[in-house]
Amino acid sequence: MRIALFQPDIPQNAGAILRLAACLDLPVDLIGPAGFVLQNPGIRRAGMDYLDHVQLTHHTSWDRFEACLVPPRRLVLLSTKATERHIDFAFGPEDTLLVGRESDGVPEPVHARAGARICVPMRAGLRSLNVVTALAIVLGEALRQQNGFPTLDTVNRR
Repeated sequence: MRIALFQPDIPQNAGAILRLAACLDLPVDLIGPAGFVLQNPGIRRAGMDYLDHVQLTHHTSWDRFEACLVPPRRLVLLSTKATERHIDFAFGPEDTLLVGRESDGVPEPVHARAGARICVPMRAGLRSLNVVTALAIVLGEALRQQNGFPTLDTVNRR
């Protein structure tokens, strides 16, 4: 399983997602252009020293990223426009969970390219969760289904 960030525009959210990925041992695809430089202090502040432990692949464009999406990889888009709840979706080990820009999601061609579109069910009348929060919720279910969490014997206890 992988995480993909489509043209992120808030460095602190990108840093928090990279930290989440490092802790769960998941690789990340960052699809540019980002709305900030990758050396932005906000990334380091949110990701802390965990950033040294994440497998990050930077793609300069959507086209470059899309070229890497060869079967059996499936693109699963987290979207407020989706009609399928994440808890009703069957995740697979080759899934790439894609989150869009915090400001406006993903463009229609990217939306159409996704093999699946899922949402986190939430209270009516509210717009959306923070992208990091939504991704963490979905990852919890996806990893549970795939038995993909680190085992207790590999957990670093302090």
